[in-house]
Amino acid sequence: MAENPTRQRGLIESAIGPSPWYWNTFPTIVGASGQKFLWSYHGNDGELAYLVTLALPQERDKPRLALNTYSRAFPIGSNLLGVWCPEPGALRLLCFDPDQLKAFSFTDVVGWFKPSTERVYSATEPLAELELSSSLPEGTHKIEVPAEFRGIDELLLINTTPARTKDDPAIAIYVLYAAAGLVEVLPQQWFTPNKYEVGRQWIARVVRDPATQRIIGEGVRVGNFELTEDGRNVERWISTAE
Repeated sequence: MAENPTRQRGLIESAIGPSPWYWNTFPTIVGASGQKFLWSYHGNDGELAYLVTLALPQERDKPRLALNTYSRAFPIGSNLLGVWCPEPGALRLLCFDPDQLKAFSFTDVVGWFKPSTERVYSATEPLAELELSSSLPEGTHKIEVPAEFRGIDELLLINTTPARTKDDPAIAIYVLYAAAGLVEVLPQQWFTPNKYEVGRQWIARVVRDPATQRIIGEGVRVGNFELTEDGRNVERWISTAE
């Protein structure tokens, strides 16, 4: 049976992507109290340009969390909030209880947060943190996962990798099986400096297709793709960049 590219494009378009470009894919967060939290994007100009914040619907001017570029928000279980982002040499994952997040003023982040290397700002410490090293080699690795993350069955993360030559992969997909305490590193053999303008072209988001169990995704200035069964090469292009 031929694959339906429209269905797969829909899956990709609903997948969570990085802030600020894909902020509207971030999930609605509901605390254990039943309180709903909503995301806001603060536009392309001004002191809060490109900032994405989380706040109560009735208190949009009192943010509880601020995200800088390349951060992704995702749910953990029913009532916890996860954020993952690239850091120098690692992928960093944070877990927050939204009900415990304290409000702060925009003046706390204006002027320094946007141009800084900080990806996440909160007035409240996370419940737990997890780092996945960028130097993890290809394959599956046993890792220590804090209990707060164990509500994640599978999480697909994207990380740049140091390409030693122009024919080496410049990006890897990390498949985190938090409940099992495992992470699988899948170098993208097709995405090399010889074939792509690394930085200008990049993989923004990936998701597992429940019908085929293949990883599908979107590459900025590249197109939408379906990976091979081993998750390391492009099986076919769903659509190509114009």
